[in-house]
Amino acid sequence: MTHPLSDTCWDVIIIGTGIGGGTIGRALAEAGQKVLFLERGPTGQRAARNGLSEVFVPEARLARGLWPEPMHARVNGIESSFYAPLGAGPGGSSVFYAATLERPERHDLDELPSLPHPAGGWPVSYDALRPWYDRAAELYRIHGTPDPLSPEPAPPLRSPPPLTATETALMQALKANGLHPYHAHTAIDRTPDCLNCLGSKCPRTCKMDARSAGVEPALATGNAMLLDRAEATRLLSREGRVEGVEVRRDGETHVFRAATYVLAAGALNSPRLLLASACDAWPEGAANGSGLVGRNLMFHLNEMFALWPPRGTPDLGATKAISLRDLYHAEGTRMGTVQAMGIRASYGEITFYLNRMLAQSRLRHLPGLAQLTRLPAAAAAKLFGHAQIFVGLLEDLPYPENRVTYDPAQPHRLSVDYTLHPELLQRRRAFRKAISRTLRGQRRMFLGRAPELNFGHPSGTLRFGTDPRSSVLDPDCRAHGLRNLRVADASFMPSSMGVNPSLTIAANALRVADSLLKERR
Repeated sequence: MTHPLSDTCWDVIIIGTGIGGGTIGRALAEAGQKVLFLERGPTGQRAARNGLSEVFVPEARLARGLWPEPMHARVNGIESSFYAPLGAGPGGSSVFYAATLERPERHDLDELPSLPHPAGGWPVSYDALRPWYDRAAELYRIHGTPDPLSPEPAPPLRSPPPLTATETALMQALKANGLHPYHAHTAIDRTPDCLNCLGSKCPRTCKMDARSAGVEPALATGNAMLLDRAEATRLLSREGRVEGVEVRRDGETHVFRAATYVLAAGALNSPRLLLASACDAWPEGAANGSGLVGRNLMFHLNEMFALWPPRGTPDLGATKAISLRDLYHAEGTRMGTVQAMGIRASYGEITFYLNRMLAQSRLRHLPGLAQLTRLPAAAAAKLFGHAQIFVGLLEDLPYPENRVTYDPAQPHRLSVDYTLHPELLQRRRAFRKAISRTLRGQRRMFLGRAPELNFGHPSGTLRFGTDPRSSVLDPDCRAHGLRNLRVADASFMPSSMGVNPSLTIAANALRVADSLLKERR
């Protein structure tokens, strides 16, 4: 049976509705383009407020807007299976994010004489992207204060809410250590009835995720439509062009056609779709003339720690308000930003992290060990009160052997192969030492011993560049060899930077939309 929407030849079909897909879709729809969003997950209920959870039934996960299948990760040769923090529904993973949208530093993108770039620099400079960062900051209504260490003009920021007594005490303590904290840049429209849904779906429109700031405004123009429960299984290509996208929906297969196609399924799923689209012209996967589709996979490495405010500080809940970049590039080493996570280190969190540390230690096989953590956790919670959990995001670097894998016999299997390189482990040791040194005199505790990959920040698997032999996309994020296929998610990035990737994804999506519209004109 033919789907009614397959009778239309769309201007643009966008596969995926996360930060990249939602942002580019809105820009194109507002410019008058006829846009079709294809989203694997269901539309769901706008009033839902669930977060990420360990629900194991695929149908139940999809109903909650969660990716239905587990990720299979082979890290340093060791296999594991778990549910990654990925969304499936309008807004993608962004509906669950903590809404931190930070602009990177100039050396994240440019090759500088004093700060060499690990990938030789991006093919689009910091100055070329800066106006799109500003536009994205306005679109996502970012609140915060300028980074006092940045030599660059501040992005357009809305005034953040006043600091609580807890946040003020932490800020003062960090400044007393010679650090330069600032109010983190968060995409929350501070309405009087804001529920502050960090890490969970927002039933209102005050959290500026890809649903609130992208998909819904695009649909409101009347130029866009959303087809949910639509799983893109293959791109159909011929003579250097994509001619259709094959979609499974409710057990039936349909083909949808457009003048231009935009891949925005995320850095894990966009390369999987290209690898699944092998044909006579592309035996190794569509647009894979370089052999790099799915390769150069990067994550951030999390360094999580509890930081206690000075004794006597009132407990006024978790904070997301604090960020600092004193260790962004320190001692000649690429490190990253440090920011509050919006979680308190109370008894439950301390117990969880103590158990995780023990599970990674040589004592993990001792029976009843998890029960023994209750006493030290209770003692710590009583002694120190409620601390705040912070995370240091350590920049990851691209290596071709770190990649997304695809097995045609198991097309739904989401799998990655990743090696923790010696230089990454060396930088991690330096990062932990720097955190401890800069927080000397503060009550703190690292919440992990083993390296922890941030599976919510994948990037790099369809890197852009000027040479088709060493990149998958050109500088305008057009696939080499498929002139009507663009990419608008984190897979385009040749380096992971030292900040959350969301603002960069949004800024680049706006840039790609502008390039596409100029091409049309």
